Amino acid sequence: MDDHRIRRRVLFGTGALIAAGATALGASSAHADNDIQAVEPDVDSTTEWGARTPNGTNPVINRRPAKLIVHHTVAPNTSDFSRARAHAHARWVQDLHMDDNGWRDTGYNFIVSRGGWITEGTTGSLAALLAGQRFIQGIHTSGQNTTALGISNEGSYHEGAEPPAAQWESLVTVCAFACEQYGIPSSEIYGHMDFNSTLCPGIFHDRLPQLRDEVESARFE
Repeated sequence: MDDHRIRRRVLFGTGALIAAGATALGASSAHADNDIQAVEPDVDSTTEWGARTPNGTNPVINRRPAKLIVHHTVAPNTSDFSRARAHAHARWVQDLHMDDNGWRDTGYNFIVSRGGWITEGTTGSLAALLAGQRFIQGIHTSGQNTTALGISNEGSYHEGAEPPAAQWESLVTVCAFACEQYGIPSSEIYGHMDFNSTLCPGIFHDRLPQLRDEVESARFE
């Protein structure tokens, strides 16, 4: 994945701070068990991709989500991996959710494009993620919207299609960062079909064990 899609490496936990201080003093120390490293992904906000104003107020949940739920948008599996395409897709999803479904905003909190670009979905989700103590109630999984963050993937994956490498890497990155910010165990990453009668998220559901493993590795690499 291109470097400009990752902002910075963020260190979490007192163990990481102690280890960093020891290194600065020229001391050699073993990697502490609670050293945590997570990459902060470069997420394009709703302002950056030109979102519409929500129809009403997106509810703020003043606690951390307990789980992540993975989706796919069932858009065409385009070979256009550009940032412009990611923005156009984000607008398409919002129009679909607001105009066809009658929802107040994009239902997913975040969307990962086939080119690996990450866009904010439900307005306010990015600021809430960076704060780490609250999240915005999306409209993505019946019965789970007040306890789960919804992360979707551009494309249609219920007929055996495989996600491009850039999309998979960005999905791992944003899931790892969300897990770290919110204190969510990587074991608490699910697919839409785990809670509702749906084919979503297609092949991503089959790959959930791999996603959980790679998220865990990304958090402690």
